Amino acid sequence: MEIEVKSKDENEIVFIVRDAEVPFINAIRRIAMMEVPKIAIEDVNIVQNDSAMFNEVLAHRLGLTPLISNLDGIEGMEMANECDCEEYCPKCSVSFTLSKTGPGIIYSKDLVSTDSTIKPVYDTIPLLKLKEDQNIELEVVAKIGLGKDHAKWIPTTVCAYKQYPKITFNEDAEVNYELADVCPRNILKSDKRSKKLKVQNIEDCSMCKACVRADENDYINIGFEEKNFIFRIETDGSLPPEEVLSKACDVLSDKADKFITFSKN
Repeated sequence: MEIEVKSKDENEIVFIVRDAEVPFINAIRRIAMMEVPKIAIEDVNIVQNDSAMFNEVLAHRLGLTPLISNLDGIEGMEMANECDCEEYCPKCSVSFTLSKTGPGIIYSKDLVSTDSTIKPVYDTIPLLKLKEDQNIELEVVAKIGLGKDHAKWIPTTVCAYKQYPKITFNEDAEVNYELADVCPRNILKSDKRSKKLKVQNIEDCSMCKACVRADENDYINIGFEEKNFIFRIETDGSLPPEEVLSKACDVLSDKADKFITFSKN
């Protein structure tokens, strides 16, 4: 198996996996979404809320506010269901407080954390609006969880793959130069000098087959390479995408080890 990174930034990574099987690639996708630990607000204690926003709506907005959950931030913390405390403690949680008086818009940056390494990823997420002399006072507790338990613990906003596109031409058929204009992603380029269509940026091909439907001469064929894949992971900023991928691989490896051990008994 070979892996080639095509692009990477702080929130997204795109890479190609060659010589792999669909079940393996899909297992990585599912684990990256559902079984990579992330910290998110779980408990909300609202002391005062004079705004027009219902407490339940505000709690929901707080729960979906992404918090920095990289390995440096949550290292040493325990999963909430594995901690021996009765409700929550510093070993399994981080507390935030919010106390503001209107008028004004309250943003995620107004949440004050007890741990400087764990804070909202983005400072400008609007939480609610206060009018003159309205107050908001609350305390929230963030805990580590998994996406399979609740969507707020899913670290990825996009986690998907597609099989590597493959475009071939029937040399015995008449060249249809108009297909280059049909392609919505400009994958095909008309080259009348060489009397053929050229393929460019094939990795951008969505395999929509718009060109096939417009082809009356059976000149073009759209398919895919069965064991090659283009994989894309985009996160909400709580974890770097490479950490999500690395942790997903670790989880899959642990699962495989447990299965092997079980099969030997």
